[in-house]
Amino acid sequence: MDVLVLIDELDDALNDAKSGLLSPHVRLDRRQMFSILDRMRATIPEELKQARWITKEAHEMRAEARRESERILEEARQERDRLVGAEEVARLAERRAERIVQGARTRERQVRFGADDYADGILQGLQVGLERFSAAVQRGQDRPPGSQ
Repeated sequence: MDVLVLIDELDDALNDAKSGLLSPHVRLDRRQMFSILDRMRATIPEELKQARWITKEAHEMRAEARRESERILEEARQERDRLVGAEEVARLAERRAERIVQGARTRERQVRFGADDYADGILQGLQVGLERFSAAVQRGQDRPPGSQ
C-alpha cells in the first residue's frame, strides 16, 4: 500500500473526528488510528527498501558502464597496437579508437544520469510522502480543543 494513501486516510479520519457534547476533546476511533499507523509502519520500510534497491541498482549500472568503457578502451588500444605497422593504418585505427572511446563515455554518462534521475525521483516521492505524513500529524496536534 502507498504511504500517501495512508496519510490521506489518517488526515480524513482526523478531519472527520467529532468532539463530545460537553468536552473540548476530539473523539477518535482508537482501532482505526492504530490500524492506519500499523499499515504505515509496514509500508514505509518497504518504500525505503525499494529506494535503497534503486540506489544500489544505479551504482551497479554506473559500475557496469565504467567496466564496459574500460573494456572497449582496451580493445581499441589493442587494435591500435596491432595496426601500428603502417602509418596510415595506424592513423585510421587511432581515429576509430577515439570514436569508440567517445561513444563508450557518452553511453556511460547517459546510463549514469538516467540512473541518478530515477533514484532521485523515487527518493523525492518518498520525501513528499513523509512530509505529508508529518503535516497531517501536525494538523492533528494543532487542532484547537472543541474543533472538528
